[in-house]
Amino acid sequence: MTESNHLENNPAPQSASAAPAWERATLEKLAFAALVEQKSTRRWKTFVRLSWLAFFVALLWLGLRTAAPVADVSSPHTAVVEIKGEIAAGSDASAEFVNAALRAAFEDSGSKAVVLLINSPGGSPVQAGMMNDEILRLKAKYKKPVYAVVEETCASAAYYIAVSADQIFVDKASIVGSIGVLMDGFGFTGLMDKLGVERRLLTAGENKGFLDPFSIQTEKQRAFAQTMLNQIHQQFIGVVKAGRGQRLKETPEMFTGLFWTGQQAIELGLADHLGSLDYVAREVVKTEDIVDYTKRDNVAERLAKKFGAAIGEGGMKAFKSIPSIH
Repeated sequence: MTESNHLENNPAPQSASAAPAWERATLEKLAFAALVEQKSTRRWKTFVRLSWLAFFVALLWLGLRTAAPVADVSSPHTAVVEIKGEIAAGSDASAEFVNAALRAAFEDSGSKAVVLLINSPGGSPVQAGMMNDEILRLKAKYKKPVYAVVEETCASAAYYIAVSADQIFVDKASIVGSIGVLMDGFGFTGLMDKLGVERRLLTAGENKGFLDPFSIQTEKQRAFAQTMLNQIHQQFIGVVKAGRGQRLKETPEMFTGLFWTGQQAIELGLADHLGSLDYVAREVVKTEDIVDYTKRDNVAERLAKKFGAAIGEGGMKAFKSIPSIH
């Protein structure tokens, strides 16, 4: 066999350093790619964090801004206070917010009249009573007229507030009235019996579990609740009669909780005229400039309330296994 044939059949082995060099190059590329990816991830996280920071700074700036415009006291205007949505403590239509807005509107020397702009299905009689009392107090102190303007709805507790006004203006299709009181709930005792579920409620005081949906309601408890509702209903009726006076054309159905259209409400003396906010400002107050005194939670306050509610919910979950006393 010649030397050339021997070399062809037995090629020279590769260099020992060739394979390690290739592996090192591959590892270097992988390491470099990982570093690039880590840097990209860090940049993205930094961007997201800065974006959130900018978002919260913007919210803080918005939150520090006043929620209601400030009127120019030297300029005559019609003051407006909105009562919208459910009337309840903690809501925009709470006595805390509405009464504060009313005081600002009455105290402003430029306001010639105060308009209650109402669109509410009702709510708490306690909150409504506090607003009614404050409106009457402010009217007597500042000698300024008060008008209620109803948009879609002025029912129940909302009407409780409206009757404190000197006149009530409605749209012909507005819903007005619902002079009544209710207490609602559910009873699951029959269903529990069918499912074989036993309610284990321990109380100190025979009526401490009153209105518990999983316990049987006694006739004594039912009578007690009805007496309480009747008393609040009579308070409501008394406020309506005091506010509307001789304008009311009482019917057997007037105080039963029924409600009427705006046109019907005028016929019954529950309202006075058809008219909108602009109409009242222009034709009744004779001052077309309108200033809204309504006080609302600003953005920061709403976020703080939601944050507080989330913390409270977490606390409730943490302590839900501990027996409670109410």
